[in-house]
Amino acid sequence: MWEYTEAVMEHFLHPRNVGEIEDADGTGEVGSLACGDALRLTFKLDENQRIKEAKFQTFGCASAIASSSVLTEMIKGKTLDEAEKITNKEIAEYLGGLPEEKMHCSVMGMEALEAAIANYRGQPVEKQDYEIVCKCFGITDKEIERVARENNLTTVEEVTHYTKAGGGCQSCHPKIKMILDQLWDGKKPEKAAPKPAAGKKLTNLQKIRLIEETLEREIIPPMRADGGDLELIDIDGNTVYVGLRGACSSCPMSDFTLKKYVETKLKEFVHPDIVVEEVKL
Repeated sequence: MWEYTEAVMEHFLHPRNVGEIEDADGTGEVGSLACGDALRLTFKLDENQRIKEAKFQTFGCASAIASSSVLTEMIKGKTLDEAEKITNKEIAEYLGGLPEEKMHCSVMGMEALEAAIANYRGQPVEKQDYEIVCKCFGITDKEIERVARENNLTTVEEVTHYTKAGGGCQSCHPKIKMILDQLWDGKKPEKAAPKPAAGKKLTNLQKIRLIEETLEREIIPPMRADGGDLELIDIDGNTVYVGLRGACSSCPMSDFTLKKYVETKLKEFVHPDIVVEEVKL
């Protein structure tokens, strides 16, 4: 079961600096909705060339929202030279740690900041001489090399956790392994001893709040836009009981909606063992 620290939960449930600065000095966009995670970061400088305001818009899980929220807090008051030194490790540490499977969210924050700074400076994001290794998520060999080097990654599974590369069809796994073998040339980096869990496990109350927040923010609005609706009936462990309302209640695709939309979203945002069951009137 994923363990979320109190800091992650706080920044997920009460994210800071959500939105967009209309007259932003710098704008950075990374990820894509097709890949499941997307982040847009904007910032404004003051008369001393320090970041006085930063805002974000993101589509992603609790870790993505928390990482984006805390990043905007971390860069306020910094010069661009100071801000661009922030690493994904520092973002995760500021949150008290992230589940390894969610470390790609901190990497996405770091890359969005770099893109926004490059945008302000009128510089293209460096991507020449690269090869797209993971076509499912558009991850290049240079991105894999960089994240692996900075985080001492030595396995394909770790690369997937940090970049999402290899998390789709998995056909790129041999190529990722080859990149890692060439990077470390048979000499695996020394890894720091694992630290004790920085936070406590998700309590029943936290899980309930997370389910309610996810339903209200991610799931119900699109259903209402199509004339349907959903009501939370009960929660028993990892089983979520819901009732379909409006157009959804009589839709022949209701089973698909429950399993492939509602349940999938809750698995991503709350816990991978979530099961959704319909309660019919």
